[in-house]
Amino acid sequence: MLPTSTKYLIIGAGMHGLSTSYHLALELKNRGLGSGKDILVIDKTGIGAGASGIACGVVRNNYFQPAMRELMAHSVDVWESDPKAYSYHPIGYMQISPEVMHSDVATIHEQQQAIGYPSEFIEGSADSMAYMRGIFDDWQAKGITSVLHEKKGGYSNNMKCMQGLAAKAESEGVTITGNVEITGVDFSGKSISTVNTNRGTIQTDYVVVGAGPWVNSIWKMLDLPSKIRVKDGDKFHENVQMWRYYCLQEGTLGVDPNMLKTNDGKMPPVIHVDTDAPLHSDIDGSLITNNIWGIYYKPDFSFDGVQGGGVPYDVDSIDENFSVDPYGTESPDFVVDNDFVNMWCAALAFCQKRFEDTRHLYRGELPSGGLGALSPDRFPVFDVFRENCYMIADSNHGYKMLGVGKLVAEEIMGESRKLLEPFRFRRFEEGKLHPVSNSPFPWS
Repeated sequence: MLPTSTKYLIIGAGMHGLSTSYHLALELKNRGLGSGKDILVIDKTGIGAGASGIACGVVRNNYFQPAMRELMAHSVDVWESDPKAYSYHPIGYMQISPEVMHSDVATIHEQQQAIGYPSEFIEGSADSMAYMRGIFDDWQAKGITSVLHEKKGGYSNNMKCMQGLAAKAESEGVTITGNVEITGVDFSGKSISTVNTNRGTIQTDYVVVGAGPWVNSIWKMLDLPSKIRVKDGDKFHENVQMWRYYCLQEGTLGVDPNMLKTNDGKMPPVIHVDTDAPLHSDIDGSLITNNIWGIYYKPDFSFDGVQGGGVPYDVDSIDENFSVDPYGTESPDFVVDNDFVNMWCAALAFCQKRFEDTRHLYRGELPSGGLGALSPDRFPVFDVFRENCYMIADSNHGYKMLGVGKLVAEEIMGESRKLLEPFRFRRFEEGKLHPVSNSPFPWS
């Protein structure tokens, strides 16, 4: 039976909801203010049923934005605190880039050194090729003039992590309940007093929203603005859409994950390649793109193959009538199309000879991609609304941010966290937007 009241109600049993519930339970216990029994996590389906459960699982610090880089360094520490429970593989991460991104990546490396995050930076076409062939003897990507090799980071198996995180929360007394859909909220003054669901009402003192791509639905229930004012430099932009949806493009090549081992027989770092070299089909040689493009990939035994993705696309720019009803017929679990499959498989072959003639092994039956709800500057919003509702809106940076739940739990206890300050909602009107790089990815 669904509880009719709880002190803390957390919406969403994905990365942010589960992480916050676990760390909040610890905070309550350590401060003598309660326990996990004061926390209820609800989800419209169940643990990891949304974006977290189909996430690629990459954990990286590779951000051009200083605030993101510092936040991710904190999250990597949390990942490393219990790699077994989080199914975390600390194999490192590589950003392999063209000349147009050279200065951006050099800046990332400099600032990683400044915060003590270990990485190695290789510059120049010849040295970059030599470095990569020292790892993969069949490396053949063109248009590369730098390699940033992060020695920390890696990836996590998505559902194993969700189950491990849920187990940690439940061991602290947290209740996690599925098949509960939010239908509305009631207010007492400016604060939320009751959350209405398909299974009854829940009275609560405090609400945490960790709903991933469904954030816009809760946003509307709180009567928050669908369009906002954004200051960019000296200019103000009126009626800017608060949430835009991007379709994520990810997939799996059905090969033995051991196929991607390095020259010395070890599992490789996560590989991320951006380049402005033309990409041609590995099947018929036809031109796929002349524009800068990017992919990422890794061996993954949970996906049973080599898994990764490419640049997402703006759904709204393709279909202006598109809308998302997260509790209706439209789902964020999109399946990628043949354009992505052809591009990604050709790009794998572009990078490494071992992937030539493997296009037919693409596993189209697996759930891939999905929707991401991105803010106006494409970075997260971590803030309190309606006095007692903490919104964790990750803007599709979510899965890697395991540590955000720990910081949010501390803020709920009244301790403001400097790492979260750059992500307040007021930044849009104040013009404190996060800078953008020359990467083809909208969140880099």
